[in-house]
Parts: sequence; C-alpha cells; structure tokens
Amino acid sequence: MPNSIPTSAPDTVLQVAPLLPALEGALAEHFHTVRLPELSDPAAYVRDHGKDVVAAVTSARAGVSDALMDALPRLGAIVHFGVGYETTDVVRARARGIDVSNTPDVLTDCVADLAVGALIDVMRRMSAADRYVRAGGWADAPFPLTSRMSGKRVGVLGLGRIGRAVAQRLDGFGVQVSYCTRSPVAGVGYRYLPTAEALAEWCDALVVTVAGGRGTEGLVSAAVLDALGPQGHLVNVARGSVVDEPALVAAVEAGRIAGAALDVFTDEPNVPPALLESDRVVLLPHIASATRETRAAMGDLTLRNVRRFMTEGVLLTPVPEASPSAH
Repeated sequence: MPNSIPTSAPDTVLQVAPLLPALEGALAEHFHTVRLPELSDPAAYVRDHGKDVVAAVTSARAGVSDALMDALPRLGAIVHFGVGYETTDVVRARARGIDVSNTPDVLTDCVADLAVGALIDVMRRMSAADRYVRAGGWADAPFPLTSRMSGKRVGVLGLGRIGRAVAQRLDGFGVQVSYCTRSPVAGVGYRYLPTAEALAEWCDALVVTVAGGRGTEGLVSAAVLDALGPQGHLVNVARGSVVDEPALVAAVEAGRIAGAALDVFTDEPNVPPALLESDRVVLLPHIASATRETRAAMGDLTLRNVRRFMTEGVLLTPVPEASPSAH
C-alpha cells in the first residue's frame, strides 16, 4: 500500500529505492521513514516535504540524483546499501555538506569467491559442459578439451579490498598474479603493471574488480581485449560500465578472446544477444554479493550508518575522500 503523506514530519529518513524487507522494516521501526517508490506522487512529496528529510537511504544501483539532492535542503547524509556509490555525485554532495556512506568489507569475501569461481568456470567451461551433458552430447562424443587455471598468469584490474581478496584466493592455485591500479599498492608482493593494456598483454586471464563510475568507464577497451588475445579469458565482477560492451561482443564473436564470465552488464538486466548465444561466455545475473549472509550484513551496516547519523550526526563508514567507488 502507498505510504500516507504526513502533514508534518521533521527529521525524516527518505528511502529512495527498494531495499531488503528486513532493512525496510528496521528503518520504519526506528525512524520516521518515508518510502519514496511507494508514494502515489513522489514528486509532490519531495516538493511539499523535502525540507523534512535529513537522511536518504538508497541502493548502489539507484543512488541519489542531483535533482533529488537539490530538492532536500536539510539533507545531511546519503546512505548506500551496497559498496558501490557511483550513482551518487559524492563530490557534489560533500560540497553541499552532505556526507555519503556505503557498506565496505562485508561483501568482500562473497564477491571474491564468485570471481574465482567464475574464472574456473569460464576456463574449464563447466557451465558449458553441464549444458552439453543435459543436451545429450556426451553420448555422441567427449566434451572438448579446455584450459587449466592452475599455474597460469592472472591479472587483477583494481587491487582494492575485493581485488586483494581475489588475489589471495588465487595464491592457492599456484597462479602468478599481477595487478593494475592508478598507482602501486604498498605492502603487496604482486607485480604492478601501469596500464590495463599492459596487464592484459601479460596475463592469461583478466579479473576486473576496479571501481565503477566515470573515471573507469570503458577502461577494458577494444585495445585491452586485443591485448588479452585469443587465448585469454575475461572475468568482470565490478560494473558493466568498466567494459566496452560492444567491443567485448565483437571480440567474442570474432574469437579474439577465448571467453568471458560476466556478472555485470551495461544495461542490466538486458544482455546483448550475441553474448546469450555464445557457449564461451558465462552469464550471471549480478549475484556476486547475493548470499543471505552477506545481504544481512549489508543491511545491518546500512542500519547502523543511519542510526549513527541520526543520533550523532556522523556516519560509521563514510566513503573515502576524493575516491571513486569500488564494487
């Protein structure tokens, strides 16, 4: 049922996007919360009651638009359910005195687990082999040989929390790991390469964990894919925007890369038909952090951020200053 619009509601928490039911319930229990998507006329609420909103809670996918930010004169905090926050202009928010938080760390392990699983899947063609058995192909001929992962060279594009967790897991497979970031990361023993193209040229498989946002849009370009080459594999658990999707489609169709495992896409949930049709591509519906345990932890951290702001005026996990988001 749509929310009723109160006549006077100071210190309102505005829920900008659908969230976990448990989190929505906790927000409603502890704070005066208005769920914007459920209102019959969201624009009217913002126009008439925007002055009451002091905190906005949103998803990583939805963020808070510039227009909404401008319509909330008392807004002091934007709390993201998710580690990504590229959908919110953080610099603009902070210029207005609005702090921004996300949910780092709590999803690192699950995203890293899935990245490594996707890498094994695409190199050993496990999903394709499953389809082969189900279609009766095994009765006619053995499944084609695949590529081993152990002992290979794997590049990690973006060595933040998730990138490091991926690299640590890969250590157990005896692979050589190199990485690319804007500058070398202190205290790690992995080889640093200065560009995505150089990393792709060096490695047998490229795992993308770099931040989303304007600064990394199209970073995995046609040139990077060509450098990865016809024996190379791509795994993306970051953001769809990081990969030049038309260039990836062209590379897959032409066999200029061996395969790809993708958890994210440019226009979710829409996936290019050419990728759907390719048996060398593993397609996942943006599920890297989608475990019960991780989503519960994300919800808990989101709630604690809101509670900290509403009681003390500060956030528990503010995003780093002058830093893009990371998946």
